[in-house]
Amino acid sequence: MVAVVGDSGSTQSIAISLIIGSFDIPQVSHFSTCACLSDKKQFPNFFRTIPSDAFQAVALAKLVKHFGWTWIGAICSDSDYGNNGMASFLKAAQEEGICVEFSESFLRSNPISKIQRVADLIRRSTAKVIVAFAGMGEMDVLLEELATKPSPSRQWIGNGDTDKQVCNGSEDLQKVPNDFILSSQLRITTMVYKAVYAIAHAIHNVVCVDKNATAQCDKHLMLESKQVLTALKKVNFTQNGYSVSFDTNGDPVAAYELVNWHKGESGNIESVTVGYYDASRPKNKELYINKNLTWMDGRQEVPVSVCSDRCPPGTYKVLQKGKPICCYDCIKCPEGEISNTTDSSDCFPCPIEFWPNAERDSCHPKPVEFLSINETLAIILAFFSVGGACLAILTAAVFFHHRTTPIVRANNSELSFLLLFSLTLCFLCSLTFIGAPTEWSCKLRHSAFGITFVLCISCVLGKTIVVLMAFKATLPGSNVMKWFGPLQQRLTVVLFTFVQVLICTVWLVLRPPFPMKNFSTYKERIILECALGSAIGFWAVLGYIGLLAVFCFVLAVLARKLPDNFNEAKLITFSMLIFCAVWLTFIPSYVSSPGKFTVAVEIFAILASSFGLIMCIFAPKCFIILCQPKKNTKKYLMSKK
Repeated sequence: MVAVVGDSGSTQSIAISLIIGSFDIPQVSHFSTCACLSDKKQFPNFFRTIPSDAFQAVALAKLVKHFGWTWIGAICSDSDYGNNGMASFLKAAQEEGICVEFSESFLRSNPISKIQRVADLIRRSTAKVIVAFAGMGEMDVLLEELATKPSPSRQWIGNGDTDKQVCNGSEDLQKVPNDFILSSQLRITTMVYKAVYAIAHAIHNVVCVDKNATAQCDKHLMLESKQVLTALKKVNFTQNGYSVSFDTNGDPVAAYELVNWHKGESGNIESVTVGYYDASRPKNKELYINKNLTWMDGRQEVPVSVCSDRCPPGTYKVLQKGKPICCYDCIKCPEGEISNTTDSSDCFPCPIEFWPNAERDSCHPKPVEFLSINETLAIILAFFSVGGACLAILTAAVFFHHRTTPIVRANNSELSFLLLFSLTLCFLCSLTFIGAPTEWSCKLRHSAFGITFVLCISCVLGKTIVVLMAFKATLPGSNVMKWFGPLQQRLTVVLFTFVQVLICTVWLVLRPPFPMKNFSTYKERIILECALGSAIGFWAVLGYIGLLAVFCFVLAVLARKLPDNFNEAKLITFSMLIFCAVWLTFIPSYVSSPGKFTVAVEIFAILASSFGLIMCIFAPKCFIILCQPKKNTKKYLMSKK
């Protein structure tokens, strides 16, 4: 004997190989799939025409992954075939990201309590797919036990290691289902043919030598098993369309048929080839399914077997404590972050100018916010701004029409007209704060505001000084008014205003305001605003206005008790009190107001202080001019209380 074909079972083949291996007798199995038989140190004489379970385990893992099953149960025969096959499968499944809820091994010869325990484990399992590396005997016993108590529908995939069946001698080989009959759909016959022909080719290569395209064979050569063993390693031929060769481990190229079992029209279980697995194909293309599969109860849709439902876009997976990686909770992405793929393990932030939608599965451009002229708030502020300017112009018209009357002449008409002009500019400069900031509007709004307000306060300060000087001039021997006549009044206004012009010029030249996108105030939208450029410049402008206002207020307070018929000090005192209160309130409001409301607060402060000045200083005079003309006489003004 120079070679052996067999056995069908892995456990039997291991025993045979260990016995005949000492005699260098080659063994070629047609159905032993245990990966352990690829170990040439233990089984140097073993070959097979069926792929190793190492390949089958990978194929099964890829099949499970193909259908999206990530939560499965696993059972196997408690034998070399079952335990080694299952170990290989579990390793391959882990690499494919598949989780195993349970893994159990058993034998049909185990006590019934053991079989029942495995069956109960399957019944309680949440997995809907079971992978089995078990012999037909174990499967029969287990399925019978499961049939006694119906369990949830499950799909079974795997490979069976067949056992020899007992025959009574009267069977018709053409009618009895058998793995070795030509009509068998399990194709084991082909594996037997390959084994026989592989040995035949090895013997031929030892006995015969090809010379000049003709074979010269030594029919009297005494064959030795070791010669056939050596020749078998080099076998490479094609038989009935199948390539036959062995790698260094004695294994063939891994190729499988994917067989779908289902009930036929006659009610019998039929198996249909629906796809293939070929390890020689490119990576991730080894598995090929070319037909629709029929599942439990004739359904066409693929069953679902997962520990946790897939996490939709907008969420990410958080593993459940103490459970496999396939068991997780779907947590909504944090604010400002998205996930745009299913089963995302993490969320990522949107670019700085984008923000997630409500579902947090995509980023959208952030809305840009500024005080637009189309907004109700901006329209109201613009209305009061234009209205205030019109009121100042109307007041100037009334004063001009009654310029020869005593009340207009007594209150320094030149400074009054200049003050009304500056108030008109103050009202109008608030319009520059409305609309989208631009490079020029940012420079204009702050400089125009600073200069016009200093011009306004300078006029009020000039009027206050005139009141004080006029009272001093009435004292005997006083000639103070010659030192603060009209020329000096004009120079005072120009000087105070020039200082502010100088501050604004330095600010605009060195570090001027500029438009910027504010991403920090609000996370979900962009604030388009004017950056100060130099905060020192901005606060210097405000500080200078405040300094003049306080100085003017102090002088007005000092002059408040002078006789009313000589001055308007009380009116100036009230106007400066309102002015200072508005701007003291403005500072904390400006710092704390968010977004476009910062601009609205600044506009409100400008309008409030401007209205305070025009109402306190000019409204009482206009009331006398228009409603009480009898009081608009020199006699009334010069009368003593």
